[in-house]
Amino acid sequence: MKEGITIMATYLKADRFYYAHETKPAGYLELVDGRFGQWTESVPSAAQVLDYTGYQIAPGLVDTHIHGYAGHDVMDNSADGLRSISQRLPEAGVTSFLPTTLTASSQQLEDICATIADVAGSDKGAKIQGIYFEGPYFTEKYKGAQNSAYMKDPSLEEFKGWQKAAKGLIKKIALAPERQGVESFVSAVTKDGVTVALGHSNATYAEAKKAVAAGASVWVHAYNGMRGLNHREPGMVGAVYHIPQTYAELICDGHHVSPVACDILMQQKGYDHVALITDCMAAGGQPDGDYLLGEFPVVVKDGTARLKDGGNLAGSILKLKDGLKNVVDWGIASPEEAVRMASYIPAKSVGIEDKCGQIKAGRPADFIVLDKDLNLRVTYVDGEEVFNK
Repeated sequence: MKEGITIMATYLKADRFYYAHETKPAGYLELVDGRFGQWTESVPSAAQVLDYTGYQIAPGLVDTHIHGYAGHDVMDNSADGLRSISQRLPEAGVTSFLPTTLTASSQQLEDICATIADVAGSDKGAKIQGIYFEGPYFTEKYKGAQNSAYMKDPSLEEFKGWQKAAKGLIKKIALAPERQGVESFVSAVTKDGVTVALGHSNATYAEAKKAVAAGASVWVHAYNGMRGLNHREPGMVGAVYHIPQTYAELICDGHHVSPVACDILMQQKGYDHVALITDCMAAGGQPDGDYLLGEFPVVVKDGTARLKDGGNLAGSILKLKDGLKNVVDWGIASPEEAVRMASYIPAKSVGIEDKCGQIKAGRPADFIVLDKDLNLRVTYVDGEEVFNK
């Protein structure tokens, strides 16, 4: 606030306000200089009011695993492409995201780090809150749409080079627990505040548990790209279910994971440890047709993105607003739980809940307006409207 200038508050009037740990009833939420103020039951008659009677206010959604959108891919290494993703993501209800890389050469990943670091902070729509490295320290059996030619054991020296190029922006890195040197690597990077996720892996339950003991805390797109549950070898899926205080990423598009399996996961982990993600690729928000996911040709049709060679699912075209709505429509989560799993929980899972993912006095006013059926109507970033359906 500039000295000597009084900034007038605006008040959001709505039927419901989704806070991180409670839901406020009909009333008013103060907005001051692009930040949230206090919730109140009533306001003075002369107050400036944005009237969303009949609607509900939720925090802007946080997508912590997203490769691309609107025809652009993080792996394109294009500053303009990243800006386009940022500008278009509010139509998916997303106001913060982690641009997500794929397995590639060390130099290519370093170059992409530098590009993202240059763009971060100048983004006009959804905010780049960090970088997610999905790879390259994976194993081949459950590689999915990842290039096994670049898969290898973790190297702290290599990671430090990427992090330097990224100006410290790498918030999360995914790896396979059965690779050599995982425990020492995980221990070192988590001490520096980087979240480690586990996935694209054929690890046993015991191998996964060792990686968690070293500091890993997230499971990459649960069920997908990992050894399944067997009653004699619980595997990666057994570890997801059974190891407490860990967060499971979950793609709720109805294609990657059956709604029943989503429900089982939520019952096992609890709603406070499931982070809805999209794993969206460049075709998100675009018409059906041929696209690339990194270097892989992909066909988008019937709500899915599949590798041209073999037909495996290759990322998604899910919008996070739809993942949120799906879990409520499937009857496996309440609106409150769904909103948390798409905002506060993903933010918390990578340690950025102080920057995004919740309505809280003093925080940037990044929020969405939903109708009674949880359809997205309007998106705001820093108190300014950036999308209106």
